[in-house]
Amino acid sequence: MQFRKFGNTDLCVSEIGFGAWAIGGAAMIGDTAIGWGDADDTISISAIKAALDAGINFFDTADVYGLGHSETLLGKIIGTKKDVLIATKGGNVARAGKFTVDYSKAHLINACEASLRRLKRETIDYYQLHTVRLQHLQNGECIQAMNQLQKQGKIRYWGVSLNTFEPLPEANWFMQENLGNGFQLVLNLVNQFALPILNVAAEKGFGIIARMPLQFGLLTGKFDNSTSFSRTDHRKNRLTKEVIDTCADVLQPVWQLCQKYQCSKTQLALSYIKSYAAVATMIPGIRTPEHVTLNTQGLFQLDDADKKIIESLGQNEFLPAMDLIRKQG
Repeated sequence: MQFRKFGNTDLCVSEIGFGAWAIGGAAMIGDTAIGWGDADDTISISAIKAALDAGINFFDTADVYGLGHSETLLGKIIGTKKDVLIATKGGNVARAGKFTVDYSKAHLINACEASLRRLKRETIDYYQLHTVRLQHLQNGECIQAMNQLQKQGKIRYWGVSLNTFEPLPEANWFMQENLGNGFQLVLNLVNQFALPILNVAAEKGFGIIARMPLQFGLLTGKFDNSTSFSRTDHRKNRLTKEVIDTCADVLQPVWQLCQKYQCSKTQLALSYIKSYAAVATMIPGIRTPEHVTLNTQGLFQLDDADKKIIESLGQNEFLPAMDLIRKQG
């Protein structure tokens, strides 16, 4: 495992992190699936241990993942291990059977303290405002909460988890105001909307976490139009047959590179992100020990020419596919 410095902080993070959303299990808010279907805690615990054995030292979760269950599992296995970094998030909540957000100072302080209890930690290494929008940042309460939590020693560093499809407004404002320490953003072969942020953020000393590197598993190549998901899996409404077929078509030029590099589609997708020096870590969803192996082995540096080809496709041929993905949410 290789490691990178997280912005201007003293955190040194594994290039591959552990995305801990899926281990939260089949949580629902009303009729809305907010998880990845059923999860076996025994297997999830084995995955966490396998990740530690593989050298992964960065685990990313959120209080809404499994409505706290993901944090609880991490707390059970990792707890107070000083050499393991945990990032979590607050701001997304379930109330009266509905999904909503709350970035008030009071809620975020209470949410952070609840996360600390579940994680069995005195301090969270990196705390994030979960998909916060510009109006919430400009309101100021969430920033007051983060500053207070940091002064109290309950969090070491903090940042924002950016919107999946429109990450620029919040990122630009955040950097202009010189707040926090980093961004979590979506970056993968098909979703390249956050590319303009990378170099600017890195120059200003912000650490970058790339989430959804495999687009919910779509970029592993294991799905086709016969794939189906359970009602408790959020991908049921997101990875429709139309999305799967459309992405398979537009990605054909990219998958031809697998022959050049003698790699799997997963390895190519992750190596594409690894090739950006500004990205400190990426967090594929991991729920089994097998996922640890698939997501950590055989990664490489893409040639600059190949990376530019992929970027050109992202600015042109991939845009209709992204419009379709955006409509699914």
